[in-house]
Amino acid sequence: MRARVSTSAVGLALALTVSLSACSTGAQEQASPAGGSPSPAATVDTDQLLAEVGLDGRSGQEIVEELERSPEPRPLAVGASVREDHVLVSDGTQEVAVPLPEDAFYVSVAPFVEETHECFYHSLATCRGELAGEEVSVLISDGDGQVLVDETVTTGANGFTGFWLPRGIEGGTIEVTADGLEGSVPLATTPGSPTCVTTLQLAPVEA
Repeated sequence: MRARVSTSAVGLALALTVSLSACSTGAQEQASPAGGSPSPAATVDTDQLLAEVGLDGRSGQEIVEELERSPEPRPLAVGASVREDHVLVSDGTQEVAVPLPEDAFYVSVAPFVEETHECFYHSLATCRGELAGEEVSVLISDGDGQVLVDETVTTGANGFTGFWLPRGIEGGTIEVTADGLEGSVPLATTPGSPTCVTTLQLAPVEA
């Protein structure tokens, strides 16, 4: 992880120049990149729209992974919002719902030190976290303490790192450590759970 993550709060405040973008919350739909209201998914040809935005032939899981890993600056040209069982893809005027795996729940995490934003449904197109391109260690456990993820990853250009987890988790935990900092938040993948986690703040490890 770069040195700025372990500097003082004052140094971090001066160094951070990235503007954090709000994602969709549980009470609102993701706005389209063009600022309009996409038409209902049922009235749009899915294959045609995906072809128009360069995502033809992709499954829902492939769309999520490709856009999450995109090195392009946010917002992306195509809109995409991850829900419990589908990803909404929009060209700015129309949107379609592409199914996600029945046995997996996508959770995208943006650990932060100083700045964050509210988020419920992860927007692959607009969400931006504070720590982009940073190496972090992630430990994810279910409610019984079973370890589901234990790996070191590098956050994407959007400051997020995503994981496909089993559905139905209650009382789980996401823990992140990085360069002498650590933090944790509760995890759930039950119906009504968020796909976006922006509440995991990293702080110095207590001796």
